[in-house]
Amino acid sequence: MSAGMLSLVVFSGQFDRVHYALAMAAAAAALGRPASLLVTGGAVRAFAADIDGEAGWRALRAADGRTAGLADADYRSHGVAGFEELLSACTELKVRLIACEMALRIAGLDQAALRADLAIEQAGLATFLADASGGITFI
Repeated sequence: MSAGMLSLVVFSGQFDRVHYALAMAAAAAALGRPASLLVTGGAVRAFAADIDGEAGWRALRAADGRTAGLADADYRSHGVAGFEELLSACTELKVRLIACEMALRIAGLDQAALRADLAIEQAGLATFLADASGGITFI
């Protein structure tokens, strides 16, 4: 029995939740399971190219209140893949990255505000749902 696509809706803007969603998607893709992420809500800033001179994900906060940079450095010091490593892995493993059109509008962002080094689609719920064959996990 083969598993369907791993479809994740990443709504939370907490660094650790977005990080874990990327880790889940990369792991699924590494095992040959297609994966897609619909990044929406507060998480949409994780795909922004530049917020105040830094990658958008650095504007996120961890659940314990730490900045994303501090949490990321802590993760890496414990041998856990950093945020940039996970983004690269997702790109290399062909994880479908979708920035929710509605969330982008609410955040005042557009396609030009997204990172050009990542294959990020700007699409809506209908596009994501049409592709979600193995159920949906909400993060």
